[in-house]
Amino acid sequence: QVNLVESGGGLVQPGGSLRLSCAASTSISTFNLMAWYRQAPGQQRELVAASFRSGNTNYDDSVKGRFTISRDNDKNILYLQMNNLKPEDTAIYFCYALGWGHGTQVTVSS
Repeated sequence: QVNLVESGGGLVQPGGSLRLSCAASTSISTFNLMAWYRQAPGQQRELVAASFRSGNTNYDDSVKGRFTISRDNDKNILYLQMNNLKPEDTAIYFCYALGWGHGTQVTVSS
């Protein structure tokens, strides 16, 4: 079981940027899949971006061109760089890697 701790959320104006971090308690270099999900109030949790050990990445259509997922295998951290944020990006963002973190709140509002 790996412990995951997300950070980097907050309140940002539309068009702004945030970088989320997910620190893992163990080496992530062998994880085939790491991902970011989000859950807005009253909505189901949805996949935002996925990172594969091969180096491939996948993104939900709603964030393509705005969000970038990346890994730092030396620091055991998964990142999500979020640019040009929109109010509809408001949600709790969760890290996934063989389990779930507790999430970090992202609020996009003027």
